[in-house]
Amino acid sequence: MEHEVAKAKVLIESLPYIREFNNKTVVIKYGGHAMVDEELKKNFALDVILLKYIGLNPVVVHGGGPQINKFLQKMQITSNYIQGMRVTDGETMDVVEMVLVGKVNKEIVGLINHCGGKAVGLSGRDGDLVQAKKMKMLGKPEAENAPPELIDLGRVGEVTKVNPEILTTLDAQDFIPVIAPVGVGEDGQAYNINADLVAGAIAAELD
Repeated sequence: MEHEVAKAKVLIESLPYIREFNNKTVVIKYGGHAMVDEELKKNFALDVILLKYIGLNPVVVHGGGPQINKFLQKMQITSNYIQGMRVTDGETMDVVEMVLVGKVNKEIVGLINHCGGKAVGLSGRDGDLVQAKKMKMLGKPEAENAPPELIDLGRVGEVTKVNPEILTTLDAQDFIPVIAPVGVGEDGQAYNINADLVAGAIAAELD
């Protein structure tokens, strides 16, 4: 009961902002560490549905680092990190895409729909939504005054372009898009992209 009263109070205080942002798109980054508790997951789904009901157009971009780590450990695949970035070879990329698109995305979509929303799952590869290129990272030079070395992170990508047409179509039909941060390169290969970068690029394109 206290939770409902608190939500009602928040809504009353938010009325001026609800009017101001009516029919605006809001991009929400949903991190993998926030998906480990069932109650938190349900509350997230309900909050997203609430945003839709009060007139905003939520777009969810999710991560899934802990879930990826769990599957890699099960498959006895070792993850290497450089400056906080996961080195992603072909085998690791297959697992990343399987977990993000085939498991995490479907779970979020299923929960939103189960709670009364109308969500649809996508990855950045669908409709070329998120186009990407290989990320270039410079490392520290081994010798003094030497030029920095280019670090190979494998299939780690950065966003080059967002094609929002599919999101516009879904919005027109009152769907809530839920997007896995896997982009597609000019060569058709999948790229693992940080969810924050994907969310930021989509928000900038839809602004």
